[in-house]
Amino acid sequence: MDEKNQVLDAMRKAGEPLNAGKIAELTGLDRKVVDKVMADLKKGGAIVSPVRCKWTVA
Repeated sequence: MDEKNQVLDAMRKAGEPLNAGKIAELTGLDRKVVDKVMADLKKGGAIVSPVRCKWTVA
């Protein structure tokens, strides 16, 4: 599974908005990798922020 799918899968399974640190913890990915993936997902509109600094699948 690629990094983008790992991040999205963790967000779906959590069922609540998550911050990048929690996503890194759940996926086992490095925090810098999670930040980069999330930046790409934000640009594409795949994730949204309902609460400051926390993100969920759009």
